[in-house]
Amino acid sequence: MTEKFLMELAMLKQDTTEMAHFGRDMLNESITVLMKEDVTSASKIKQRRKRLQELSSGLEDRAYQLIALYQPMAKDMRTIVCTLKMIAAAERIGRYGKDIANMAKHVQNQPDITHPILIPQMANMVTGMIDDAISAYRNEDLALIKDFSSRDDKVDTLWHSFFREMLTFMMENPAAINRCTYYIMVARYLERSGDHACKMAENVHFMVTGERIEI
Repeated sequence: MTEKFLMELAMLKQDTTEMAHFGRDMLNESITVLMKEDVTSASKIKQRRKRLQELSSGLEDRAYQLIALYQPMAKDMRTIVCTLKMIAAAERIGRYGKDIANMAKHVQNQPDITHPILIPQMANMVTGMIDDAISAYRNEDLALIKDFSSRDDKVDTLWHSFFREMLTFMMENPAAINRCTYYIMVARYLERSGDHACKMAENVHFMVTGERIEI
């Protein structure tokens, strides 16, 4: 491949990495504003949705142009395909962040609950997986994703445990049904974001090695 192609591909990877962090930050910050019921900050996160979509569309167009202009093969083609999937996953994660931020207004002034909320703990686990998937993509470092299967199992276990606990709490405290329902939705979005991180990791592994794995 030409030097110009390699330079453009490197720039595409760098910009995709930044876009992925943008989506990750939307998710991470949405948890903070939800726990604080900060409707003002939640509105600012929701406004980033348009920018996220613009970044996604622009990066996809650049990837397709590289394919059309240079007809890459082997590792170069796998890198572009992985990039397209990283873009899609990052946009989905950012949209979950927007949706979670939108819930701040719905839980505001609702009866509080004394039950410990595991959402921040779950969010830390998921965002850690997203961070490592992005770094593995940027640096082609598979060591960062080698334990993703066990990490994903921990997220799933926490999700199922939290779901059961919230149902029990709602039956015992009907006044908290509205708040708990939104918390269940948030936990589900986090679990799905963890799945997207796993898909990122699978695609990075294929990009680097040419071998497919399932996490």
